[in-house]
Formats: sequence, C-alpha cells, structure tokens
Amino acid sequence: MLDLDLTGKTVLITGATGDLGRVIARTLADCGAAVALHYHRNEAKARAIQSEIESKGRRATVAQADIGDNSSVRAMGKAISETFGPPQIVVANAVTQYAWKSVLDQPVEDYESQFRSCVLQSVNLAQTFLPAMIDAKWGRFIAINTECVLQCHPSQSAYVSGKRGMDGVLRVLAREAGPAGVTVNQVAPGWMISERDRAGGSESQPAYEQGIPLRHRGEDIEIARAVAFLASDQAGFITGAFLPVCGGNAMTAI
Repeated sequence: MLDLDLTGKTVLITGATGDLGRVIARTLADCGAAVALHYHRNEAKARAIQSEIESKGRRATVAQADIGDNSSVRAMGKAISETFGPPQIVVANAVTQYAWKSVLDQPVEDYESQFRSCVLQSVNLAQTFLPAMIDAKWGRFIAINTECVLQCHPSQSAYVSGKRGMDGVLRVLAREAGPAGVTVNQVAPGWMISERDRAGGSESQPAYEQGIPLRHRGEDIEIARAVAFLASDQAGFITGAFLPVCGGNAMTAI
C-alpha cells in the first residue's frame, strides 16, 4: 500500500505564503508533518496559514528570514529547532519576483536577485539544516525548480539562470549527502492553476495549453503531491532527480 505518512516529521517550507507554498504546506500537514512556514515580509498571511493548519489538529509555526542571507537563515533554523527540533524535510520553494525582459533590457540587479533566491537559498538552507539530517542518517531536501529551464524562452534569462544554477548546486549536494541517507531532489512545475486563477477565472490559457501534450494546465495540488511523495519513505531510493510536473510541456533528455 502506498503510504505518504509524514507523522513525526518536521518540514520547513520556504515561501510558504506563495501560490504553491501554501498548498504544499497544507498537503504536508495533511500527511501528518509538523510544518514550519517561512515568510519574508507577509507575516499576516503566514499566521493565517498557521491558524488554518492548526484548526485541523496539526502543528505549525511561522519563521521569518531573508533566504539569500546566510546569517538570517541560520537564525531561522535556530528558532525552528527551539520550537519543533531540527526539520528532517526542507522544501526550498521561495523565489524573488521581478518583471521579465529581454537579455538586453533586463537590469543586472534582477540576475543578482535570482542568484540570491535560487542558488544562495539552496546553499544557505543546506548549510543550516543538512548537518542535523546527516547526523540522523535521514533527511529530504526538495527544491522547486521550473519547466522554464528546459525551454529557455525569450525574457526568461534571469529566472532560468538562477534556477539552472540551483540545479547545479543540488546535483552536487545529492552526491555529497547521499552516503548519509539524505536525498536531494527537484520538482519542476509548469504554469499551474493556482488559487489566484480560480478566483479570477483565468484557469484556461489556450495558447499555453496548445503546446502541452495533455492539452490542459495542471493544478497546484499536483505539485504538492509530488513533493509529498519525494518527502516520504516511499521515495527513499530516489535522489538527484529533476521531476517535471508539467503535462509533458518540457521533457528531460537522456
């Protein structure tokens, strides 16, 4: 029987107030995990998600940090450990938003922000949380990447460069952490239907859907389910994986 039971585990989700982050948080809490909800500026939203999860009888806490700053992430790690103990599962979901432009027009600062929120986030989270996982001989590091890194469409350069850099760090980390029983994997969403789409009636995007082999957009919950699987004991022999969840819109090569 396929059992995605995370009872007894603590999970940290960065960017937990975002479209995907809050669905991942709810799903992992439903699987039994205690959830640490990271936020950067939106404390009110983080508290609302905390209350929602606690209303179901699950444990949750909120934690603030600038995920691009090592000392800030380490302070967050200390606060979480004092509340729940060190997380056995880390989901690196946060990313900085910006206006997409051509390479010739994209401000250099946007490349720097993507480097910080993708590459440095991964490094800071690993340095803060993996030592305890290694000591325990069990852990899960799951990062949210994107189908865009396999497409490289115009105007995506800063985003793609940050996510591709993150991919390189995490592939190396998978080799380094593997001997201790810690897995490192990535989930690469397509343009998923979110709560914002449902509220605004923008679920259907015909031009985008035409290029998807399955001919429709996926739902945010499908990303959360992929994360839950990779976080579970069922995925214990999977590491270094890059898993597109995009209806075949982007396919990895062999």
